Amino acid sequence: MHTVGLLVYPNFQSLGLAVASVFEYANIMRGEKVYSFSLVSEEGGPVMTSQGFSVNTDPLRDSTYDTLIVAGDNECRLPAASLLEFVRDAPNHSRRVASICTGAFVLAAAGLLEGKRATTHWFHAADFKKQYPNARLDEDRIFVVDGQIWTSAGMTAGVDLALAIVEKDFGLETARAVARKLVLHQRRGGGQSQFSTLLELNAKSDRVQMALTYAAENLASDLSVESLAEVARLSPRQFSRVFREETGESPAKAIEHLRVEAARLMMETTLHPIEVIARETGFGDRERMRQAFLRAFGQPPQAMQRASGGVTTAV
Repeated sequence: MHTVGLLVYPNFQSLGLAVASVFEYANIMRGEKVYSFSLVSEEGGPVMTSQGFSVNTDPLRDSTYDTLIVAGDNECRLPAASLLEFVRDAPNHSRRVASICTGAFVLAAAGLLEGKRATTHWFHAADFKKQYPNARLDEDRIFVVDGQIWTSAGMTAGVDLALAIVEKDFGLETARAVARKLVLHQRRGGGQSQFSTLLELNAKSDRVQMALTYAAENLASDLSVESLAEVARLSPRQFSRVFREETGESPAKAIEHLRVEAARLMMETTLHPIEVIARETGFGDRERMRQAFLRAFGQPPQAMQRASGGVTTAV
């Protein structure tokens, strides 16, 4: 059985508790208790959350953990020096040491992120870089794994990290089953940006949102104004007008953003050559994808793929 400890301290961000459900449902989907989950603090007993309610915890000294996850708080405050000392020694006893959100500040203060790739909540990234310049912060990632150290971005990204742990331990199908049980729209990979095109477009009506969701799930299909208008059950002219009013962009520009986002994620998380990525994300050919990347990032796909360590082909 895998033992997981979620380490909390006063005023921790209560959303971090959501990771418990991932391990709970992994047990349910596997039909046996494959994870033993504990909520722990330095002394045990009640610990206050950032929202003003307390949760009961077990004391750290009673257990060691296969996976130790450190919660964060809203203000990047560090826990007591004695708790930092425990975290500093954790890699000697735990197979994985992880953090949620600003819990990365705790790992860094304990010396665990020296020379390591890591991420944290985008809002606190600049402060993190100033305080811990020797950590290799990747501020635009949902979660990052560097050896036995796992770090996640803010808030709900802790759930993505926990699902990745389940996938590592019991495979993709178990992780997918847990995600479905938790009614997650998608299971985000670590390489996905903290910023979502769908969120930034901020569609207000169900019809425009339905068209955008369809587009995101069918990037390789025909996503002309006519086809999207049909999904939204509007005339093409009416759809174009409503879409621009709600998002501030034309349907064509929004689809390009979605395709660029998906192509970038594929480049950073797969070994597919650029020709395949261009086809799978609906660009059709390398040159169209190249022009879109230049507009979005100011550099071609080849340069970004090379930087991520993926396969490169001439573009």
